[in-house]
Amino acid sequence: MDLGLRGKAALVTGSSRGLGRAIALELAREGSRVCLSARGREALEQTLAEVQALGVDAIAVAADLTTSEGLRQVVERTLEAFGQIDILVNNVGGATGTSFEQTSEADWERALDWNLLPAVRACQLVVPHMKARGSGAIVNIVSIYGRESASPLINRPTYVAAKAAEIGLAKSLALELAPYGIRVNSVAPGSILFPGGSWERRQQADPEWIERFIQRELPLGRFGRPEEIGRVVAFLVSEAASLIVGACLNVDGGQSRSLI
Repeated sequence: MDLGLRGKAALVTGSSRGLGRAIALELAREGSRVCLSARGREALEQTLAEVQALGVDAIAVAADLTTSEGLRQVVERTLEAFGQIDILVNNVGGATGTSFEQTSEADWERALDWNLLPAVRACQLVVPHMKARGSGAIVNIVSIYGRESASPLINRPTYVAAKAAEIGLAKSLALELAPYGIRVNSVAPGSILFPGGSWERRQQADPEWIERFIQRELPLGRFGRPEEIGRVVAFLVSEAASLIVGACLNVDGGQSRSLI
């Protein structure tokens, strides 16, 4: 299926590796021009080479996306390079803290700084440009643990709260921006395994624990793959998903338990 993304300009935050990398590559396969952004320049340049090898225009901007100035720099560079931003994927995020009693106030602040606030700031910078063009698509990459309580095996209330806030942000923006031709949605991945990611580190540190986790939590008997998230995001920002507004799509292999 041709998703009609050829020539679109996409900004993907946190796109040097993992989910962000997979999303950027999938958008590039569909013909989108892509701005990659993350803090680590070396990994960013490697991903940039992969994206450019697909024959599309692409740039990479190394910046701290947890800051207003870093996001402003990335948005400005994207507009300079492409003249527009049709697609925004908010993928910056991270987990901090453990159980509620063992989590400090600073951990709570970091959870919002790493997850919610980068999405808020990116939208503040990009939405005016989308409104001026009368179209656009925004996707927040959240988590199934923003939709339901985390597994007892993973107890991080800061992460649950921050991802739930990102889902709420997307829903609120979706209703406000739909009249301007801008669709906003969320994608909630389950547990995804990729090189250098948290699940790979856990797998290496305690393979027996991982085996129990897979048996108990993952009905397909395996972790998800980043490209499985990338394909869903590419669909969601395309005209093939033109009636999907304010949704949060689980991409988790049946891992989540919620009925809604």
